[in-house]
Amino acid sequence: MEQGGAREDVRPHVSAGGPDASAGSPEGARVPEQARGEHTHDAPGGPQVPRPVQRHSVRSQILDALRSALARGELAPGHVYSAPALGARFGVSATPVREAMQRLAVEGAVETVPNRGFRVSDRGPREIAELAEVRALIEVPVVLRLARSVPPAGWCALRPLADATVAAAAVGDRVAYAESDRAFHRAVLALAGNEQLVAVADDLHRRSQWPSANGPSGRLADLRADAAEHTALLDALIAQDLEAVRSLVAEHFDGANR
Repeated sequence: MEQGGAREDVRPHVSAGGPDASAGSPEGARVPEQARGEHTHDAPGGPQVPRPVQRHSVRSQILDALRSALARGELAPGHVYSAPALGARFGVSATPVREAMQRLAVEGAVETVPNRGFRVSDRGPREIAELAEVRALIEVPVVLRLARSVPPAGWCALRPLADATVAAAAVGDRVAYAESDRAFHRAVLALAGNEQLVAVADDLHRRSQWPSANGPSGRLADLRADAAEHTALLDALIAQDLEAVRSLVAEHFDGANR
């Protein structure tokens, strides 16, 4: 994505089965500059139009597609996007796009700009560090408690989820990694039997995955290191090595600042 005032048209791909996470970066388009040096991304940059999504799940598919575009860095922090323009790219009206953006605003990914659209939040290092700290305060004690009570077979059942994070990181698929990473953490916390805990932790986790102004969330090397920690943590939990679990879980959340 071009920086320093250059414009790029963002065209996340959606089909009846959801967003196409393998799609490449969209073609660029020039639009008039707005006040304060910001940009409102409007007209599509080419004749290609994505296929309209199924009407019965428009809102959820648009939300998934926008989240994927954020994870890939196709919706740039600090830039403003209008609901009608994004709706035109999806082949839907502005209403489901606006509803999806409002949901993203609740999650902290975007903020409303009256009469213009939605600005992608520009997170700094301090916010990222604060999210990591809060996640650690919630999740670390739970994992340490579960390490003393869950039998090895319970941890073995989570192996496919850990493997999914490794596979996504290996090919640099940020969208798949974000989903598999959260799925692994949800499954671990679900063993505590507290649905509210899982919901709160997952919301914080999703917020921590939104990209910063420096680009998509996490370097590829960091994703691979994070995925490897999932595997190492599971190995320690299965072996009931509490000291290793304590060290690994602390390192895992400290690495969330990367």
